[in-house]
Amino acid sequence: MRLVGHHPLLLLIGAALLSWALMGHGQSYPTRTVRLVVPSSPGGGADFTARVIAPKLGEYLRQQVVVENRAGAGTMIGGEVVARSAPDGYTLLLATAPLAINPAMYRKVPYDALRDLVHITQVVSLPNVLISHPSLPVKTVRELIVFTKARPGELAFASAGVGTAPHLFFELFLDMTGLKMVHVPYKGAGPGVIDVIAGHVPLMTPTILAALSHVRGGRLRALGVTSAKRALGAPDIPTIAEAGVPGYEASNWFGVSAPAGVPREIVDLIYSNIARALQQPEIKARFSGNGAEPVGSTPDEFAAYVRSETAKWGKVVRNAGMQPE
Repeated sequence: MRLVGHHPLLLLIGAALLSWALMGHGQSYPTRTVRLVVPSSPGGGADFTARVIAPKLGEYLRQQVVVENRAGAGTMIGGEVVARSAPDGYTLLLATAPLAINPAMYRKVPYDALRDLVHITQVVSLPNVLISHPSLPVKTVRELIVFTKARPGELAFASAGVGTAPHLFFELFLDMTGLKMVHVPYKGAGPGVIDVIAGHVPLMTPTILAALSHVRGGRLRALGVTSAKRALGAPDIPTIAEAGVPGYEASNWFGVSAPAGVPREIVDLIYSNIARALQQPEIKARFSGNGAEPVGSTPDEFAAYVRSETAKWGKVVRNAGMQPE
């Protein structure tokens, strides 16, 4: 469900009614600071998303919402922190695509994303973007394919960690083109992007949120977006499919989840306030200006989406012959 059908006044009324309902049950959530855990390092798309929505959510809830980065283990450290927290609505997760990817990538995931978390809303949908350092002598996807085929195994690509979306999106690209490259994992998208800018690693597929400002500044070159259609904030960048790999498609997403067992009234209150925030022109502009599309799906819709993504990426990992670690 896209936000285009939501009316800001209805969202405001809904949030108010939910607040009154909570108070009527002797509850007054929230009465203290709410923590929004980002399972990756500062500087990436997840961190950007959290820092855009946290102030506005805090304004609506009338309590501060603080962003806490807990990077590592393919986002599983931050995910476990939230999954093991009290189900009271005071610890939230900035949910990312690895929630759906990790079950296929790791033999032991310390939580079950479909059982141990409640999924509140998808905040944005966005493509990743295939970027290169300007010193790499290619300007298009087709040129990259030709250049790499003449040098199998010589080029490297960065990722935000083993099993993260930037990793699997690039693996899908390699699988569909038959190319061979060396994988260099980082502890988050931010450090990987920094090393591509520095010229230490020539290629990466970070979220467009993490890369677009650097592309516009000339520090990186964009070869193609991973989505099926061009990005809203960067219509000049072709899709990878139209640029030389027909059928290629992979979309990233960020949402908000919480420990399973959070009362539905609190889940609905958080959802309605995030959906309301995504209607604000300044919030919409910050996301769309960086190539992300605001979503604001309901809890039930987001839960169904996480289930479908889990099935999709499990199939990709199996088809690529990747062995769980």
